[in-house]
Amino acid sequence: MVQIFGTNKSFDCKAAQRFFKERRIPFQFIDLKEKEMSAGEFDSVVSAIAQREGSTDAAIESMIDKKSKDYALISYLDDSEKKEKLFENQLKFLRQPVCRNGRNAATCGMEQKIWEEWK
Repeated sequence: MVQIFGTNKSFDCKAAQRFFKERRIPFQFIDLKEKEMSAGEFDSVVSAIAQREGSTDAAIESMIDKKSKDYALISYLDDSEKKEKLFENQLKFLRQPVCRNGRNAATCGMEQKIWEEWK
């Protein structure tokens, strides 16, 4: 089952839900305002994206919402600090939606080409 982490107000989160619903792919929506990702969930997302991006640092960079009004607060940090801040402030800094398909597949943001491969 696909997990979608995001907020109900996010247009992209609604679009992701519609994408999976139209393809009859079961999903669970988790509102980050109510419950953020656990450390294990967050690490599995980072790991899955790192496999695709080539490194953990590249994965972290791709997960950060650079359009966030608070982006300046995280942009100057070194890579290890960025991961920590991203985990501590998921609602503020994560690109939404975060979609996870098991432990080995995950995306941040609208990644429909990748989602099309998921069953």
